[in-house]
Amino acid sequence: MKAGIALGSNLGDRHANFMAARDAISKISGVSDVAASPIYETDPVGCEPGAQNFLNAVLEVSYAGQPLDLFKELRHVEVQLGRPADHARNVSRSIDVDLLYFGDTVLKTDRLTLPHPRIEGRRFVLQPLADIQPDRVLPGQTKTVSELLALAPQSAKVLRSSKQWEDH
Repeated sequence: MKAGIALGSNLGDRHANFMAARDAISKISGVSDVAASPIYETDPVGCEPGAQNFLNAVLEVSYAGQPLDLFKELRHVEVQLGRPADHARNVSRSIDVDLLYFGDTVLKTDRLTLPHPRIEGRRFVLQPLADIQPDRVLPGQTKTVSELLALAPQSAKVLRSSKQWEDH
């Protein structure tokens, strides 16, 4: 099943955090065919005052398992990379890994909602997702990712980073 995974980081060596996250995700049992969007530098949205800019990107992977299993593995990657399991929401972080979608799965539990409930208005997610899946229609939507991007508010800067995946 194809799954979309958003990455974000605004603390520490953001680029190194991304490299480590991509490498850890690619090593999850059942994950294959990792495709990565370009990396974007974005304004912090909803964070504490004075928060640094984020790097944001989206990975799309094939996963041979269930969405809740992948979600648990992604939480484990965050902890491995220094984000506490009981982290506060909307604060600066070394790494943020969100499961955006899992094929056509629609799911709502106390731990996971698919597709991710806040994709629509977030340019920092829609732009990198549009780079790798412009024509994808997410479950419950009628518009493609590119169409959602065109409708998203221009409230925050989303610029392609000068440093990309291959830049070590």
